[in-house]
Amino acid sequence: MRVLVVAAAAALCSSGAAAQQAKPGLWEITTKMGGAAGGQMAAAQAQMAEQMKNMPPDQRKMVEEMMAKQGMRMAPGAGGGTTIQMCITPEMARRDEVPMNKGDCKMTSQQRTGNTLKAAFSCTNPPSTGEALVTFTGTDAYNSKVTVKTVIDGKPETMNIDSSARFLGADCGSVKPPRTN
Repeated sequence: MRVLVVAAAAALCSSGAAAQQAKPGLWEITTKMGGAAGGQMAAAQAQMAEQMKNMPPDQRKMVEEMMAKQGMRMAPGAGGGTTIQMCITPEMARRDEVPMNKGDCKMTSQQRTGNTLKAAFSCTNPPSTGEALVTFTGTDAYNSKVTVKTVIDGKPETMNIDSSARFLGADCGSVKPPRTN
């Protein structure tokens, strides 16, 4: 479960980076995880997707509503990755910061050069640090690489998270914006 918390923080860091130079509206973010901890997370996500497919409709709706409250909707992943949809508000698009989900993570540095953003963050629960490199390919897409260092079951672990995002449209539909600090 600790892997899920760290990965969620890192994924939100990379997905929130779209707000740096992106259009407000609905975005689709596909994430693939590597490293020992990333492999655990990928396996957990695959298991969750399988469980959701087999859930009774009312139970699945409840899980989807909980995710929607966090500003995300799952979509079918490609090539072993996980795909979410996220709503970026006009305010988020104007801010000069990467929005972080409420929790124990804080942005520690952020530097922008041209179409590249470098950022670092730290989390207290579980204790972890991370760095992100985001490359924008215009206002409709970006790619990111995030590295997270943490300790899981007393062992230092490194998780690598590669994401790509694309703009789907100005209307977020039923996808609500993520809660930010």
